[in-house]
Amino acid sequence: MENRNLFQHFIITLKGMAMGVAELVPGVSGGTIAFVAGIYEELIASINNVHPSLIGVWRKEGFKAFWQKLNGNFLAVLFLGMLISIFSFSKLISWLLENEPIPLWSFFFGLVLASVLFVAKAIKKWRPATVFLLLIGAITAFYITTLPPSQNTDSLPYLFFSGALAVCAMILPGISGSFILVLLGSYKTVLDAVDDKNFKILITVTLGVIFGLLSFARILKWMFDHYKNITLAILTGFILGSLNKIWPWKKVLETKQIGNKTITLDENISPFLFGGDNQIIPALIATLVGFSLIFILEKSASKK
Repeated sequence: MENRNLFQHFIITLKGMAMGVAELVPGVSGGTIAFVAGIYEELIASINNVHPSLIGVWRKEGFKAFWQKLNGNFLAVLFLGMLISIFSFSKLISWLLENEPIPLWSFFFGLVLASVLFVAKAIKKWRPATVFLLLIGAITAFYITTLPPSQNTDSLPYLFFSGALAVCAMILPGISGSFILVLLGSYKTVLDAVDDKNFKILITVTLGVIFGLLSFARILKWMFDHYKNITLAILTGFILGSLNKIWPWKKVLETKQIGNKTITLDENISPFLFGGDNQIIPALIATLVGFSLIFILEKSASKK
C-alpha cells in the first residue's frame, strides 16, 4: 500500500466525501466514484486485508505493523470523508430530490455516463467474450432497476441475506445498497429497527453486512488479479445498465410509502413529453458538470 503525506490523505478524504454524496442518492453507487477516483482496487484490497490473522500480527509485531497491514490510514480517512458527507449533505440532497430533482438527476446521469467511458477505457483487450459479458452486466443491472419493491419482511435469515447483498451493491459500481434494501423489502424493517433500537435485527443486518463485505471483497480481488479485463467489462455493463434508474425525466405510475421513505414506481419518458417544466437548459448544464467532474477526478487520481 502507498505511503502518503498529509495532503494526499486530505485528497482521499475528499474522494470519500464524493462517495458519501453518491450513496445518499438512491440508485447511485459510491463504488462508481471510487473506481473513477482511482482508489477502487486499493479499497477492495484493503477490505480484503481484514482477516483474523491481523490479531496475530498485532500480538507479535505491535499495533503499528497491524495498522500498516490493514492499510488503516487509507481506510480511516476514506470512511471519515464518507461520514462527513452523510452527516453534512443528507438534508441538502433530500431537499434537492424534493425540489430540484431534474437538475440533480441530470448531474448524476452525466457523472455515471462519463464513468461508463472511463471504466471501458481501462479494458486493455476487447474480445467477443468481453463484449458479451459487458452486455450481460448491463442487462442484469437494467433488469434490477425495473424490479418493483418487495413487501416488508422481518425474517432474521432474510435480513442477514439483505445486509450482505446491500453492502455488495454498495461497493459494486452501478447500483446503490439502499436501493437493494428497498427491492428486497428490508428497508422499512431496518429503518424501524434503528428507531426502536431493536438490537436483534440491527446485529443480524450488521453481521450480514460484514459477511457480504469480506466475502465479496475477496471475490472481487481474485477477479481483478486473474481476470481483470473480464471484471472491468462486467463492471462497465453494471454502470451502463444503472443509467436507467437515474434518467432525469420520469412519469410516476404509482407511489408507495415505506416507513418515512416514499417509493415511486415510474417509467422513463422523453423530456419533451414531461408534464410541467422540463428544465432542459439547467439539466444540460448539470449533465455537463457531472460529466466533466469525472475527468477532473481522473486527473487527480493520476497525480501521485
